[in-house]
Amino acid sequence: MLSKDIALGFFFLFQTGFGCLGNFFLLVLYTITFFTGPRMRAIDLLLWHLAFVNDLVLLSKGIPQTMATLGLTNFLDDVGCKFVFYCHKVARDLSLCTTCLLSSFQVITLSPRSSWWAKLKARAPKCIVPLCFLCWTFCLLTNYKILLHMKGPKGSNNITAGKDFIYCSAIFPVSLYIVLYLLIISLPDVLCVGIMLVTSGYMVFVLYRHHQRVQYIHGNSLIPHNDSPETRAIQTILLLVILFVSFYSLNSILALYIHYGETSSVLVHISAFLAACYPTCSSFVLIVSDFQVKKYYLALCKR
Repeated sequence: MLSKDIALGFFFLFQTGFGCLGNFFLLVLYTITFFTGPRMRAIDLLLWHLAFVNDLVLLSKGIPQTMATLGLTNFLDDVGCKFVFYCHKVARDLSLCTTCLLSSFQVITLSPRSSWWAKLKARAPKCIVPLCFLCWTFCLLTNYKILLHMKGPKGSNNITAGKDFIYCSAIFPVSLYIVLYLLIISLPDVLCVGIMLVTSGYMVFVLYRHHQRVQYIHGNSLIPHNDSPETRAIQTILLLVILFVSFYSLNSILALYIHYGETSSVLVHISAFLAACYPTCSSFVLIVSDFQVKKYYLALCKR
């Protein structure tokens, strides 16, 4: 085995382990808060859900990719490939939906009382659980095509046509129906990304107006006014949206090229790396910015 393959395998292993550790920490933190802490905030439920689906993304992509890079390319059969790719695609779509819900909920929470968004403030927390169930139902149903097209590795199935994903393969029939299906399936993704961009723009506008108002009231005061919980929440959600849109856009473009162009192991590795970037980075963005982490850290330091 080449040394670069071993290095690449350990890189994927580190990326997966590092990201899973961060998301698992958030899962434990919000679970403890739910059972022993004060009343759980509505946004904490969305953050718990985001950490959970991000762990699914990392495990369903990172572990098979690590094993394949280290030379184990025939460890999955047809059923295993269908299950792994289906779980990854469902979890990836759920991560998109949850991030979209986070940005929308934050806009509703921070909007002025005179705005149209303010009318939804009282209803928004009650809709989080039904919306999460709706996202799960939609993602599970719309990704059924993966169960039809994914196969085991080429070497084990004597597949001569189709796309090779190193440890699995796929046969995508080229037809007008398939192209139309892909366009319809991509519409919710485009809609969610559009909502995130619109809500992010609105949050920047609210943050700018708040900054201008504070400057006008306090003049040249040296007291930092940008460290409020609302400001930190806006900045955190904005950073999550920027990270997601960036990595998601790059990975989607690469996935389309792999789907319609020539597939190579290098492109498959890059796609796996991009797919794991947001689940890994988002957990540590939340850990650094969440005041509950600082609260528990200060409590441990006092002991």
